[in-house]
Amino acid sequence: MSKAISMKNVRKTLGKQEILKGISFDVEVGDIFGYLGPNGAGKTTTIRILLGLFKADSGTLEIFGKNIESVETRKKIGFVLEKDGLYDNMTAEENIDYYSRLYGFHENTERIIELLELVGLEKRAKDKINTYSKGMRQRLALARALVHEPEILILDEPTSGVDPSGQIEIRKLLIELANKRNKTIFLSSHNLDEVQRICNRIALIDRGEIKLYGELDYLRKGMSKRNVIVKTNEMIPDSVISKLKEFSSLGLQEIKENILIFTPEEGTKTSDIIGIITNNGVEIEEILKKEASLEEMYSAILKETEPS
Repeated sequence: MSKAISMKNVRKTLGKQEILKGISFDVEVGDIFGYLGPNGAGKTTTIRILLGLFKADSGTLEIFGKNIESVETRKKIGFVLEKDGLYDNMTAEENIDYYSRLYGFHENTERIIELLELVGLEKRAKDKINTYSKGMRQRLALARALVHEPEILILDEPTSGVDPSGQIEIRKLLIELANKRNKTIFLSSHNLDEVQRICNRIALIDRGEIKLYGELDYLRKGMSKRNVIVKTNEMIPDSVISKLKEFSSLGLQEIKENILIFTPEEGTKTSDIIGIITNNGVEIEEILKKEASLEEMYSAILKETEPS
């Protein structure tokens, strides 16, 4: 798969503080890539370098294999930052028209209508932005970012301050842009649930270093505690629970009426757990293997890097 964004050993110092300490990651074409980290980790500095607002002190940054300093390369990028950059006293149409003209597009009425329809704002096209909700503003900012038909979208906290229904609308829009319009999306966010729902790959930065990077599903499986959840059709007799506790390797952790949660030791098979339960006359309804959530991964990585 080809690379939309490739950062290699990028360093950046501001004042006397080294903000980025040799970070490297790739964003593949078609990714919805989640970029995570606590405040002060280096996310904003990374975005400014991606947009050409900062120049890296060392290392390389390429967009589709080309140097970011090229004007033609920068045209392949659209962006939405935390401050949406919209003009409150203009209508939605006027905002999109204004930015269209900045990109050299004049008399672009059809394109304006198309973009407003894409983000579901065609019925509010002639309303001034100061009447819009935060979610509507963010959708309009996305429309503005698409004016010049970029191949990459860089989004900084696109659902921050947006109500739950607005967040759902924005998530659906991002998935559509990636899947139906072939956009590559670089998404910086504190919303871990959002990232887990829509991103296929992630990088976690902390104190200027990449601490976790790769395919989200693969990382979740790799960091899973191998929890096995067994649900039975009846209350589990104390005699069966006592039998299960005799074998410490099964790792019985929690008992909830007809649900047992195990964290088995390495080498212990799920069939060992099933055998003891069924051989003692208890019928099993369902067995699940729990993977680590993004929140659990995030907390575990940051806890490891806390200063002692």
